[in-house]
Amino acid sequence: MKLFLRLLKESLIFSFNSLIANPVRTLLSLLGVTIGIFTIIAVLSTVDSLERSIKDNLSFLGTDNLRVEKWPWDFTNPGYEWWKFWKRPEPIYKEYEFLIDNLSSAESVEIISSRGGINVKYLNNSSVIENLNGVVFENKFFFDWEFVSGRFFTQNETLTGANAAIIGHKIMKDLFKTPENAIGKQLKIKGRSYTIIGVQKEQGEAFGGGDSFDRQMSIPFNSFKKIYKVGKKGSNAVIRIKGISDNDPGLVNLEYELKGLLRAKRGLKPIEEDNFAINRPEYLASFVSTIFTTISIAGWVIGSFSILVGGFGIANIMFVSVKERVPIIGLQKSLGAKKYFILMQFLFESSFLSIFGGLCGIFFVFLLTLPDLGSFDLVISLKNIIIGVTISSLIGILAGFFPALFASNLDPVEAIRSN
Repeated sequence: MKLFLRLLKESLIFSFNSLIANPVRTLLSLLGVTIGIFTIIAVLSTVDSLERSIKDNLSFLGTDNLRVEKWPWDFTNPGYEWWKFWKRPEPIYKEYEFLIDNLSSAESVEIISSRGGINVKYLNNSSVIENLNGVVFENKFFFDWEFVSGRFFTQNETLTGANAAIIGHKIMKDLFKTPENAIGKQLKIKGRSYTIIGVQKEQGEAFGGGDSFDRQMSIPFNSFKKIYKVGKKGSNAVIRIKGISDNDPGLVNLEYELKGLLRAKRGLKPIEEDNFAINRPEYLASFVSTIFTTISIAGWVIGSFSILVGGFGIANIMFVSVKERVPIIGLQKSLGAKKYFILMQFLFESSFLSIFGGLCGIFFVFLLTLPDLGSFDLVISLKNIIIGVTISSLIGILAGFFPALFASNLDPVEAIRSN
């Protein structure tokens, strides 16, 4: 065992000295592996960061809920029959009331509708409402409302359609400067005055930049209907149903009950198709994952060519290194060096070369994570670092194996004579 460790140590020293003795050749060998690992890890880290960012921004869709809509989220269906879906009716407030009264396996039901691009003024200040939402009291059970000042709507305010409003943080900044100044003030939309009862906590940038999350204004749904038509030739509406996943895994029973009630409410005959869609937020998350899996595969393919070129470069350099050191190898073998000592000597050299190149590639990816990219947060994960080191190690071993095998099989007499 002691002999093996000593030989191992000597192999490491030989390989390290060889790399230092030829800095230009070592640098050129590193480039291929560095570029390959950089490409693969950069693509994987970008894809992971993009996927995480998009899913975080889709968190407002919630979990454990079903959505009744006009259009199905059938993203992977090449025969998407949009001409049929286009003729479907929009969900309406009466259906929301019907589901509240009749759904037995739901925790809560809400309806919501939105309009965008609305300009508002207060005195000499102006702002843009990117999303004006009509909500019901049950919305508080679906969305985590956080306020810097004020409160949410009462049930009576939503039922009667009171002219009350909750505004986003950026709208408050544009018009009133401070939350305290905003409470009790009135904003006019289509001739109606809405009294501000709450200011939401700042939520930050949406994915891709912009501050749409902080430029929202919410009013009671029944008040929203007074200024905008909802349904046919009007704003789209969504009915959302929150299930109880502990008692109904996958919300299977809830979906069956919901479908039966909606068919009955809309008077559909047994032979008629559904004229509504029941969508799940996980469909969208799954679709996003599929897209990024495809992008990751493309990144692997592109990076693999660079890695392949780098591997051939290392193999070529190792054959040159073996040829240069044939007399030394012969002398080592004549003095009793075993085959595995020679083999390890060159394998260590190629492995060090490749691993160092891989670490350089990972370091360059790390440098990309340092600049401030706004709402996009590029992160290199431990998993991707391990992938980079593992790939570079394997490339080093494979690229150095045949040159090392050739060196270990040299005849000592012929090797010395070749000098």
